[in-house]
Amino acid sequence: MHEPELLGMLEALAFSAARHRHQKRKGRLASPYINHPIEVALIIVREGGVTTAPVLTAALLHDTIEDTDTTAAELAERFGEEVASIVLEVSDDPALSKAEQRRRQEAGAVDLSYGAKIIRIADKTANVRDLVDDPPSTWGVRLRREYLEWTRRVVDRCRGTNEGLERAYDDAYERARRTHDTLALDVLRSGRPDESTP
Repeated sequence: MHEPELLGMLEALAFSAARHRHQKRKGRLASPYINHPIEVALIIVREGGVTTAPVLTAALLHDTIEDTDTTAAELAERFGEEVASIVLEVSDDPALSKAEQRRRQEAGAVDLSYGAKIIRIADKTANVRDLVDDPPSTWGVRLRREYLEWTRRVVDRCRGTNEGLERAYDDAYERARRTHDTLALDVLRSGRPDESTP
């Protein structure tokens, strides 16, 4: 990787950290949101073997359009059209319901560009790992299982993109499935209600 590309990625990291500075993850740990795009970029490099600068830059920025007041035009001006285009591909429309966002993600996954598919798989891998390690504090067994199975359908429509990333997702999925099967059985045996709120 050349020095200008490395500098661009560090600038993207600083930009993303500033834009997400007031946001926390949904888990009980309420970790700083910036940890998530960093983790997605790490998964892409470590488990996918991808070191392409535009893809990694877009990974660091992948939630800025969706979750902050950042625009695609702003990303294009700062980081280039290719990066902005990838981020736009993986951004949900906040004006839509969560159900419609998920439907569109699933339906559109097969048509994503290579870079967007790489980020999509890594993002789902990071989120599925969090389902086990630090799940959203208000999600019970039902919501966790629904989310898990939805991620599977999205990733299945991205397959054939990167064997290492797909294997990482599959491992995370199997671990989460086993964990939630055990949790569901515990809830059933206890007789307590499964209190799930989005």
